[in-house]
Amino acid sequence: MRLDPSRALPGRDTPLTISGVHAVNGRAMLPPFPEGLDEIVLGLGCFWGAERLFWQLPGVHVTAVGYAGGVTPNPTYEECCTGLTGHAEVVRVVYDPQAIDPERLLQAFWEAHDPTQGDRQGNDIGPQYRSIILATDDDQLAMARRTREAYQQALSRAGGGTITTEVAPLEAFYYAEEYHQQYLHKNPGGYCGLRGTGVSCPIG
Repeated sequence: MRLDPSRALPGRDTPLTISGVHAVNGRAMLPPFPEGLDEIVLGLGCFWGAERLFWQLPGVHVTAVGYAGGVTPNPTYEECCTGLTGHAEVVRVVYDPQAIDPERLLQAFWEAHDPTQGDRQGNDIGPQYRSIILATDDDQLAMARRTREAYQQALSRAGGGTITTEVAPLEAFYYAEEYHQQYLHKNPGGYCGLRGTGVSCPIG
C-alpha cells in the first residue's frame, strides 16, 4: 500500500448501489456465488476493456468492475481518479476452476497489457491504472508470482522492460458504479485501452 493512509480520502460506510445483474450473461455479480467457484481480482489499466476480456473467456462465471488495492472504503470513480484512495481499477473474475485453469486467466492478464509501465497504462496515467493481481488464496498468490517470473523472462528475452505488477492478497473489493459494469457491452463503440506487449506468456 503506497498511499499514506493519513492522506487517503475518507470514503463511506455504505457500498455504491448497483443492480447486481451482469448485463451480458444475466448472472448475479454479488455474492454468494455458486459452490465450487473461485475468484481472483485483476487490474490491467482501464477496467472497461479489461472486464470484456475476461467475460468472454469460457469457464468464467461472472465478472464485475470495481476498486481494490487501496485504503478508502467504498470509493467513487471520481475519488479514485484523484489518486487519493490508493485503489486500482480492477475486475473481479469469478470462475469455475474445473472449466478454466487459473493459469489461463493469468496468461490472458499478462498478454493483454504492458505490465512494465508503473502507474499508467498507455495514455491512461495515474496509480488507479497500475498493474495488480489480488489473490484470494495462497495457491493463487504462488501462481501469480510464478507467472510473473516466467513473463519477466520472456519480456527480457524480447528486450522488454521490468515488470511493475503488484501481487498481494485481496483485502477488499468495492464495486464500481452501475454505468461502469459491462461498459463496452452497453457502449460498443466505447474506449478500450488494452494494449499488450506482443510477447506471449510461456505458461499453461
